[in-house]
Amino acid sequence: MLDRRGFLAMSGAALAAAAAPSTLLAAVQKRTPPPADVSDWKSVRAQFALAPGQLHFASFFMASHPKPVREAIEAFRRTLDEEPFLVIEHRMFTEGAQNLQLSIRDDIAPYLGAKRDEIALVPNTTTGLAMVYSGLSLRAGDEILTTTHDHYSHHESIRFAAKRSGASVRMIALHDRAADLSTSDACERLRRAISPSTRVVGLTWVHSSTGVRLPIRALADVVAAANRGRSEADQVLLVVDGVHGLGCVDESVAELGCDFFSAGTHKWLFAPRGTGLVWGKLERWERLTPIVPTFANMGAFGRWMEGDHTAFPTNAYDMTPGGFHAYEHEWAMSAAFQFHMKMGRSRVAARIRALNDQCKTGLAAMKHVTLHTPREAALSAGIVAFEVAGMKPEAVVARLLERKIVASTAPYKTNYARLAPSLVNDENEVETALRAVREMAGA
Repeated sequence: MLDRRGFLAMSGAALAAAAAPSTLLAAVQKRTPPPADVSDWKSVRAQFALAPGQLHFASFFMASHPKPVREAIEAFRRTLDEEPFLVIEHRMFTEGAQNLQLSIRDDIAPYLGAKRDEIALVPNTTTGLAMVYSGLSLRAGDEILTTTHDHYSHHESIRFAAKRSGASVRMIALHDRAADLSTSDACERLRRAISPSTRVVGLTWVHSSTGVRLPIRALADVVAAANRGRSEADQVLLVVDGVHGLGCVDESVAELGCDFFSAGTHKWLFAPRGTGLVWGKLERWERLTPIVPTFANMGAFGRWMEGDHTAFPTNAYDMTPGGFHAYEHEWAMSAAFQFHMKMGRSRVAARIRALNDQCKTGLAAMKHVTLHTPREAALSAGIVAFEVAGMKPEAVVARLLERKIVASTAPYKTNYARLAPSLVNDENEVETALRAVREMAGA
């Protein structure tokens, strides 16, 4: 991560003077109001400009930007609109604390329990997964092992990579019924499924279809055990889609035990739409080959300028896609992570858990309702999936919407109605949603 101006050899005194009066961060800070009040949950809820008169139980799908994030986007946008060339060419790539590529990672890293150099910035979970799987050096005879429970984006990223490389794909079930998931059974199923040809295991932390939260740390231990005695080239990599756990539960990404972790940040973390990240173990980035030129590693840019095609080990900056981005959104990621850090990850997780426990307990008590999300807190997160006897999930959601309760269905072949209590809800709202389900179920 070097100064772009050094590589471009821009030494014009007038141009340097034009860039000098104020740094990008200083200009933005002048337009940034004081930090938000997060002293209680009512104050937190007040940060969101959600439509009044509705109860929002689908915020996990696409979050409303809280006030600090809205204000950060606007501050960056105004600064860009005033001096677009100077901001990008001369203030974005400066050295040290003013380098936005570095400062964003510095704001993200503590929340992840990670190091700055372990983080790639991507637009969303799907892009992150695609870049990881497409970057792997797979061969015919290698196997990618995943589950039947994973999302379209994960399955398709795997399929595309397998098609290009000639690797095979195998899917297994980690449970027969979501509500009956157990850590020991899931681990045993994975242990039996890993074969000598397995090179990658792909898992999803929290399933949006059922609300299941996989015990990733325990499953990572199974992968680690399978790797004992294997050569470096034959090591099994664990790739995790973590989008519905990040910002929702009290676990540090870097301590989960996976090798790569992809997540959009525009859901539970409330970051700007179109932002996300891939975290990877520092030594594992070398296993990938970039597929999109980067603007984040100026060393790579400098070598291109000099005609130097020497191969260097891949790092997280190489895996950050280049091109011009919606910079005001990307840079405002920091505001979202700071917002969460101020609230406290354990405090946020406890609040979401309490509201979801209330929701699950209420649904489980209804005679004509089937709860599909595990009751155990460690095996669920912020999504509660259920069925009402004799009603299609779409009809349940439509009936709730008639009462101004925003719920959702799961986009899978077997789908369920979903309620996802979050920081924009309270106990009274959860009870209102339960009462509505109770009435339509005749329970």
